[in-house]
Amino acid sequence: MIKNVPEDRGQHIEDLRNAFEHRATWMYLMYKEAKAAGLSDEFAHKAIKECGRFHGENKYTHTDDFNVFVNEFANENVKGVFQMDVKSDDNNLSVDFHYCPLVAAWKKLGATDEECAVLCDIAMDGDRGICETLGYDFHLGKTIANGDDICEVRIKKNK
Repeated sequence: MIKNVPEDRGQHIEDLRNAFEHRATWMYLMYKEAKAAGLSDEFAHKAIKECGRFHGENKYTHTDDFNVFVNEFANENVKGVFQMDVKSDDNNLSVDFHYCPLVAAWKKLGATDEECAVLCDIAMDGDRGICETLGYDFHLGKTIANGDDICEVRIKKNK
């Protein structure tokens, strides 16, 4: 069970984590098949970035109010799933992730450290695509997939 979360909310977060892990399993197995077929990683980077662009166009509110984006990007469910520490102002969003259900799934499947790092970078292309569509700068620092204790995501509104 998730620590410091009421039991009913904890079960909801656990269910969401399981859904993320399920999708990470799809991603990993498709990635392995693509590699076995001789494809480079480029196909996955392009596909996931396009997914992010689609979500940037269709899921997020297009407004000059950066706080609207912050609340949509780091909503309560997502904060619970990824154990996120969120700090923001009118132009900057700083998120530290303390848990990643994708990495957890990949590790359960036997992914190597190198595969986890590649898969994480591919997965982050979704957020890169969202930010690109909305006109924000995206920076990824430390990552759990690279063996760090947190993932650091920094997003800045272009003025």
